[in-house]
Amino acid sequence: MSAPFPVAERELSGQTELSILIRDCLAHSRSAQKKLYDQYAPAAYGVIKRVFYNDEHVAKEILNDSFYKVFKDLGQYSFQGAFEGWIRRIVINTIGDHLRKNLNKDRRQKEIEPEDAYIDSESVEKLSHKELLKIVNTLPDAQREVFNLFVFENYSHKEIAKLLNIKQNNCRWHLNDARRRLKEKINLIMK
Repeated sequence: MSAPFPVAERELSGQTELSILIRDCLAHSRSAQKKLYDQYAPAAYGVIKRVFYNDEHVAKEILNDSFYKVFKDLGQYSFQGAFEGWIRRIVINTIGDHLRKNLNKDRRQKEIEPEDAYIDSESVEKLSHKELLKIVNTLPDAQREVFNLFVFENYSHKEIAKLLNIKQNNCRWHLNDARRRLKEKINLIMK
């Protein structure tokens, strides 16, 4: 038995479903807004929790700020590229806004030459995925954010520096400091 309609029509139907949902959200339909939120918030929250693992309050605040921006800017979505990617970009920018605000509040930025800090892959292989994420989430916010953006989101130093409004050398320093801290923590665990 064949599918109810060909693949191209199903994809078109999904796109049509999304465009109807967006249209209804733009018309301020609370049920459409709830459906959009319920559908996309879990993935967005996952991205946020990788950075703010230990701070549920901040993670929820960033999720709320992110979806405020999603609904505010929904009319700007051009249906070019994945809608999930568009939301993810807003979430990452909102995380950057939060970190930038706190970086400027908490510390003075200074030029520091990066040092190479590499982690022994054999030690990492002995850790479970959950243990490794737990260690990453013990990093200070700035190091964790730079590490996550660089390693998990594949951002370049230039992109991270622009997002966080810091110099590229500072970005490299945060990444290397994160690696150094991770190396120390992994070595302690492995002893």
